[in-house]
Formats: sequence, C-alpha cells, structure tokens
Amino acid sequence: MSAVPWVLHVDMDQFIAAVEVLRQPELAGKPVIIGGNGDPTERAVVSTASYEAREFGIGSGMPLKIAARKAPPDAVFLPVDHAAYEAASADVMQTLRALPGVVLEIIGWDECFLGVTTDDPEDVASAARAAVLEATGLHCSVGIGDNKIRAKIATEFGKPRGMFRLTADNWFDVMGERETRELWGVGSRVQKRLAEHGIRTVRELADADRAGLLSEFGPKMGAWYHGLGSGLGPSVVDDTPWVARSHSRETTFQQNLTSASQIEAAIRELAEQAFDDCLAEGRPVIRVHLKVRYAPFVTKTIGRKLTEPTQDRETFVAAAVAIGRTLDEGREVRLLGVRAEMEMPASGDSAERTPVRGRI
Repeated sequence: MSAVPWVLHVDMDQFIAAVEVLRQPELAGKPVIIGGNGDPTERAVVSTASYEAREFGIGSGMPLKIAARKAPPDAVFLPVDHAAYEAASADVMQTLRALPGVVLEIIGWDECFLGVTTDDPEDVASAARAAVLEATGLHCSVGIGDNKIRAKIATEFGKPRGMFRLTADNWFDVMGERETRELWGVGSRVQKRLAEHGIRTVRELADADRAGLLSEFGPKMGAWYHGLGSGLGPSVVDDTPWVARSHSRETTFQQNLTSASQIEAAIRELAEQAFDDCLAEGRPVIRVHLKVRYAPFVTKTIGRKLTEPTQDRETFVAAAVAIGRTLDEGREVRLLGVRAEMEMPASGDSAERTPVRGRI
C-alpha cells in the first residue's frame, strides 16, 4: 500500500483536570472540578471537570453553585491556574512538533491537527500518544480522518486514551443516524433551526435541499452545513502560526449590577483591558462586541462595526459604552464581556482556517 495523506486530531483527555492531578497525585480517581477561584459559593462557571465528576452530570460552563449541588461529598473544587495549563500545553505541542514527518496546526491549548503522509496512520497516532505521555505524563486521544472534520469528530469515539478512524468509507455507518448536534460546529441554536426544517440527523442534513439551507443560513454557512452532513471539510493542515482575530475580557459579578452607572463603569474597564490586549499586537480594532447576562440567566450579545479602524483606546471604549446604553433598562446584570475584533494582517487568515463554535 502506498503512503497517502492523513489528518490526525490530537485532543488531551480532561486536560485541565489532568494537569491538576499531575501536580497533586492524591486527587487521582476523585471528582475534581476546576473553575473561578475554586469557591463553589461564588459566582463562576466550571472550566473543566474530571471524568469522575462528569459521572454526576457536572460539565464545562455549568455554574459552580449547581456543580456543588450535584457533586458528591468527596469532590474537590480548585481555582483556575492559567499559567500552569499554558506551560503544559507548550510542552505537549513541542513534543508533537518534534515527531518525524508531521505538520502541526494548533487549534487550542489542548488540541491540534497533525498532517502526515503514511500507509499506517494508527501507527503515527500511537507514536503521538506515547510521546506525549512520556514527555508530560498526560494522556491524549487521537482521531484519524481524511479531512479535519472527520478527524475532529473521530476523536470523540476514541476517548479516553484511544484512537478512532473516520473517513468517507464509514462516515454514514458511524454518523448517519446521529443528531446534527454531534457535528463539529453545530450548536444547539443551529440544531434547532435545522429541526424546524425537518432535519434532525446527519444523513438528513446530507440529503437536505441545498437551496433551502442557503436561504436559511446564507450562501457561506448554508453551503458549509450542507457539506458537513457528508463530513466534507478542509484537509490541508496548516502550520502557519495562529493569528488571533480578537481579544475579549469578561467577568461574572458576585453581586448583580443594578444601576446604569455601575454597568457603564464595568463596561469601560473591560473595554480598556480588551483594547490594550489588541494594542499590544499592533493591529487596529474594527468591531466591538458586548455580552451581557441578565439575572437570573439570560444572555445576549450585541456587535457593532466601528466607523473606521482605530488604535485609539477612548474611541473603542466609547463605542462599547454606547452599546451598553442600549441594554434593557432596570434589569439586573450578573455578567458582562467586551470583545475587540481586530483587522487581520494581509497574510494572516489562519484564525478562520476551520469554522468553530463562536464565543466572546
């Protein structure tokens, strides 16, 4: 058999929790929940939960207070330690980059794509898993595919500590009858919109009327979702350094903000921080997004394009504050976030290489 190109998706198993267990071996086998300052009585959300904690229905994005109600008595709550996770991520990526004959594309601090030409992708996947474990003490799973979409989805079938191959040959056997929500890039809102058109399974999406999808989602995303039903997607692994499209700052308040002055002050502070992150990159800001979560738990995001690209902090802050003045008057606010979207460099399109679920 001649060597052919493959895409491997490497995803660290319960990455943040695993890093904490590596630092504190006595936590092994216990329900570990990481989020905020580690205090489940405060307002914050779960960043990640160990597999043992997930058995109790605890998952990423869940408020810590709810996680505490679900957690067993021996559960351990820990604060987020970004520096430790970034250091561990760097070690993982350095290890994978050193594998012979691979191209590495980082898509997150705990996941990446590997491009390799081989007649035995499982052998490369095994080598990657072994190398990461030896170098860092951390486990990972590997999805093997003929493109990025299939490789990414395949990883879920390999977890934990395993591998799985998903290609055009077995796509519909594996995915055909599964819900569209199980496709990479399909969130709950898109799933609901598809269901309104009678599209509930992956095969139904593949067989759907293309023109109808273009009408519903627009020419770009409609075509993308239609192809997604058949597992179509990019197959080129790009090792160009990732270029951030935006920087954001957000905070959950321990006490709801109840006055317009409190809300404006908070928006101003977040906007200044997000803008300064962009300024450090030397690229002008072109758009501002404001995220608000009203009490008890209703979230809304508003975005506006700036009149012209700017590197003036007060211009950006004023735009964020102006959006803030359109928020529902009299509603208490429990979370605010500001995202500054930057102008992309002429050759820096890597932030859009593969569609992913949006976040502020």
